[in-house]
Amino acid sequence: MVRVIRGVGSFLKELVEELVGEAVLTLLACVAVLGLALAFIWGWERNSLVTMAVGGPSLAFLGYGAWEFFRPSRPGKRGRLAGAAAATFAVAAGLVAYAWSCDCP
Repeated sequence: MVRVIRGVGSFLKELVEELVGEAVLTLLACVAVLGLALAFIWGWERNSLVTMAVGGPSLAFLGYGAWEFFRPSRPGKRGRLAGAAAATFAVAAGLVAYAWSCDCP
C-alpha cells in the first residue's frame, strides 16, 4: 500500500513539474519573440541603417548555425564558433517553435 501511495505521489510530482516546465518555456518563448519584435520596431524608428547593420549579421550567424546544425557530421572536432552558432540556432529554433504554438495576444 505504501508503494502504491509513493508511486502515485511520484507520478503527480513529475506531472506537475512537466506542466510547470512547459508553461515556463512557453512564456519564455512568447516573451522572447515579443521582445525581439519590439526591439526591432524601436530600432527601426530610431535608425533603420543601424537596425539592419545589427540584424543582418545576426541572421547570418543564425544561418551559419543552421548550416552547421543540419550538415552531415565529418570526422574531427567542430570549432568553437561553429558550436556556438549551432547551439544559438537550436535555442532560437526551439523558442520560435514554442512561440508559434502559444496563443500570444
